[in-house]
Amino acid sequence: MFAALFGSVEQGIIYAIMALGVYLTFRVLDFPDLTVDGSFVTGAATAATMIALGYNPILATLLAIVAGFIAGCMTGLLHTKGKINPLLSGILMMIALYSINLRIMGLSAENAIVRPNIPLMNSETIFSQFNAFWSTLGIDDVMTNFVKNTLGFQSAPSTWGIALVVLIITLIIKLIADWFLKTEVGLAIRATGDNKRMIRSFSANTDSLIVLGLGLSNALVAFSGALIAQYSKFADVNMGIGMIVIGLASVIIGEAIFGTKTIFRTTIAVVAGAIIYRIIYAVALRIEWLDTSDMKLITAVIVILALVIPQMIEKRREKKRKEKRRAERLSQQNVAQGGNHLA
Repeated sequence: MFAALFGSVEQGIIYAIMALGVYLTFRVLDFPDLTVDGSFVTGAATAATMIALGYNPILATLLAIVAGFIAGCMTGLLHTKGKINPLLSGILMMIALYSINLRIMGLSAENAIVRPNIPLMNSETIFSQFNAFWSTLGIDDVMTNFVKNTLGFQSAPSTWGIALVVLIITLIIKLIADWFLKTEVGLAIRATGDNKRMIRSFSANTDSLIVLGLGLSNALVAFSGALIAQYSKFADVNMGIGMIVIGLASVIIGEAIFGTKTIFRTTIAVVAGAIIYRIIYAVALRIEWLDTSDMKLITAVIVILALVIPQMIEKRREKKRKEKRRAERLSQQNVAQGGNHLA
């Protein structure tokens, strides 16, 4: 059980990078970008193809980020220059990326025009490199013995190095996002999402800001896809289906639990939301009458609960606030009436 939950936390940390990308579009830019389902696979396909061809995993991951950035910029150009509806521009790019991703993966095999998946079982990845280094320090054995002997779990994970690497990477991305959103360009992007007409009155080029925001968002999504491909040891053309829903669920769950008072707090909430989502998902799959084929149903239920429960809680709080104000008014009236009687 502990090993399964630990694996869910690892995946949640990686998916948190994708959730941060979704946060940039949906919350900061107020842009319903469905490119995510395609750009996630673009990152995975690019990284897996480069690794399969013998390139360095770090270089492959960097190229995956660039590919995701280009995909996001194309969506932005379809909307800003092509004057296509934001939702439709994302859908069109998502559809186009399906064929593009097949072509990218086809490059990894001789005479293959298209290829639906790439196995990486015997290939070196970022995680295998760092895990090997971590194992040489002997900390893996120490942590495994601690979990088994001290905590009393029968099974213990052996990927402590991977968990540390993904945690460091995600925290760095989170801190960079915090810094960027407080820069002049970041503030302009936030202002574009809040009130496009107002920011235009200050002679800001909102089209360029939208394109840049979408590019950065999908670069993060592709980065997450590249890491997931290396973590799972395969890339598949269908691995991005429903990714936008997972990203939204992470954002909504995190915001509902931790709040959104500051940028720092909000990005922490998004990261935590992604981890909580994966834990809920792993626990749900351990229920006897649920199967892996119910994955989409579980995702939908989690999102529905994440949307409905905060509203119910807020309505309950508002009701209590109204009752408190009413009691205070009655108390003030009673005090005033008592004063009048004394007079």
